[in-house]
Order: sequence, then C-alpha cells, then structure tokens
Amino acid sequence: MINVDRIYQRVLTLANKEQRGYITPQEFNLLANHAQMDIFEQYFYDLSQFLRTPGNSTVHADTVDILEEKISVFEASANLVVTGNAALLTDAPGFYRLSSVIEPESNTMFESVTRKEITLFQNSPIAAPTNTRPVYTLDLPNSRINLFGREPEEIQVNYIRSPRRVNWTYVVVGDKALHNETAVDLEHFTLHPSEETDLVLKILTLAGFTLKDPGLYQAAASEDMKNTQQEKQ
Repeated sequence: MINVDRIYQRVLTLANKEQRGYITPQEFNLLANHAQMDIFEQYFYDLSQFLRTPGNSTVHADTVDILEEKISVFEASANLVVTGNAALLTDAPGFYRLSSVIEPESNTMFESVTRKEITLFQNSPIAAPTNTRPVYTLDLPNSRINLFGREPEEIQVNYIRSPRRVNWTYVVVGDKALHNETAVDLEHFTLHPSEETDLVLKILTLAGFTLKDPGLYQAAASEDMKNTQQEKQ
C-alpha cells in the first residue's frame, strides 16, 4: 500500500515549485487512478517480455521475480456457484485476469482453452473434454466461465484483481482542502511500495496536460522514461 496523502503532497509540492498551478482533489483523484492503472497494466506486458530473456539466480535482482512480487499484491480467489455449465465472474470482486479454475471438492483443475479450440475438441473423440480432463472457456463480454467435461456445483477461481480506486478524502476549512484521514471512503494506492516515485512522475506527467503546462509534462515524462529504461536494463 502507498499512502495517498503522501503522494498528493509530493505532487502538489513539485507542481507548485515554479508556480505551475494547483491540482484540485478531484483532478488528483482522476489522475491518480489513471496513473495507477497504467503502472498496473504494464506489469503484464513487462512480465511477458522478461520471461523471454535469461534471468539470474539473485531473487532481489531478477526482473521476473520482482514483477511477480508486485503482481502478487493483487492475487485473490473466490468460490463461484455453477449453474448448468457456467459460473459468473461478477461474484469475483475486482476481477481483472484469470489464473486458474479448480473444483475444490475434488481438487480437479480445469484446463483453459479458447472458444475456437473447444469446438474442435468437442468434435474429436480423442480430445473431447471428460470428467477427469475438464476444460473451460472464458467469456469476458458476459463475465462468465463456461465449463466442459465436468459440471461441479461450485468452482474456485484464482485471479488477479484490479487495484482499488484511489480516493484522497478531504474537508474544506477556510476555502482550503485538508486531508480527512477518518473518512470511510478514503482509499490508498494498492500498488507495491516500490512504485511511489513512478506514481508521482506519472501523475505529474498527466497534470501537465491538465494545467496546460508543456514544461511540467516534458520534465516529468523525461524522468519517468529514464526510470523505466533503468528498470529494463
């Protein structure tokens, strides 16, 4: 977790360093959520890239291990009721990406196949799904998992959830917004603590557009690019 007030104060300090302008709480929350999702989604592209390159035996310096640690913050699981041969992902809070599907009673794992593959499998006497070799397809438009070969009453899904929406809460005192740490809707960043600097830079980059300040945008974007290049070397 990364404290949302600490990030907001750093962003305000850097944005106001040369009287570039004030970022309102509403603007900050919008920019903060955009930046958080940008960093989060980049994990999966980076992981795919680095899995194709040789790693090293030092856990704290291996990029794949570092990325998997950052993604592990978002690992979750849920038990879903199966109706017919389908279960709804709407019952998996914050669902973003599916990792595995298991029948908890028998510990049977379902294999992932595409909708094109399931048509071919069902028409093949050898490859057709069975009770001991069940498969599933992911129907994201309808937030549904379709099961084939086995129809349990319940399945366990292990998945990656999306970051919770950031919300810097405040009260107005003398026309000034002050952080309200006791608000029930306060929400900090869900990202790994190591992302604090990247968050500040990405929010400042986005703020450059909001404040119509190309100088702020260019300075923050340049620093963000430098950090990214260092991480990928």
